[in-house]
Amino acid sequence: MQVSRVGVVGGGTMASGIVEACVLAEYDVIVRTRSEAASRSVKVALERQLRRRLTRNEIDDERYDTATSLVRYTTEIEELYDRHLVIESVIEDIEVKKHLFGQLDHILIEGALIATNTSTLPVMALAASTKRPELVLGLHFFNPVSRLPLVEVVRSLVVDPEVLETGVSFVKTLGKEPVIVNDEAGFVVNALLFPYLNTAVRLLERGVAAKEDIDRAMMLGCNYPMGPLALLDLVGLDVAVAILERLYEETGDPAMLAAPTLRRMREAGHLGRKSGRGFYDYG
Repeated sequence: MQVSRVGVVGGGTMASGIVEACVLAEYDVIVRTRSEAASRSVKVALERQLRRRLTRNEIDDERYDTATSLVRYTTEIEELYDRHLVIESVIEDIEVKKHLFGQLDHILIEGALIATNTSTLPVMALAASTKRPELVLGLHFFNPVSRLPLVEVVRSLVVDPEVLETGVSFVKTLGKEPVIVNDEAGFVVNALLFPYLNTAVRLLERGVAAKEDIDRAMMLGCNYPMGPLALLDLVGLDVAVAILERLYEETGDPAMLAAPTLRRMREAGHLGRKSGRGFYDYG
């Protein structure tokens, strides 16, 4: 199916980033959220990011106006019925996602594709909750979507090869770089990244170095733009623990067991930047 009409389901940072990429590529977009407040949040985030681009001369007034005119907001899932592709970016809870995929399967036109932005959950399990499993794929964007070019295009066991190619082509029209990966926990990036982040926390627990020095060592020694503990604060410690739990569940690898400090910080509500406090203080 030729994609020109896109739906995005979700009200968070990732959803607004995906919407931005789509409208800048001049797709007709409908955003579905669970509440009017969430719709307003996505709208504010999108327009703020587009204004930043305008200030930096990355877009002009005409492109700003075009981009903002291409998106509509709704709380009614039925309004997505005519979308060629719907991208899900809701909470990382498999039962929530399965329920949503079942709803989408029921209302979408024949041949429409459904994509998940999950970072760790099995795409096959989501595909199996529909009557069109061959039309379901993963499109895993990275935060912040406006800056990171990678999208992991996830191939389930039953996805139609033409659907996978449509996903790759779609990602390229957004100005992103697609990498095809198999449907395995963590795909490529998270399967490599989170054991590294977890190890950094274990080094801190053992007193090998101070948190600032662990971060500085990786930035200066490996030319990373950000140290592992600062990156955990950016990702969110609750998200990090959930990803590690999923990786451990699938692999049984002890390296994937979340460090005790991560679990305790999550329980204390010290989640990183979004809570104002994590390994560093953002108050």
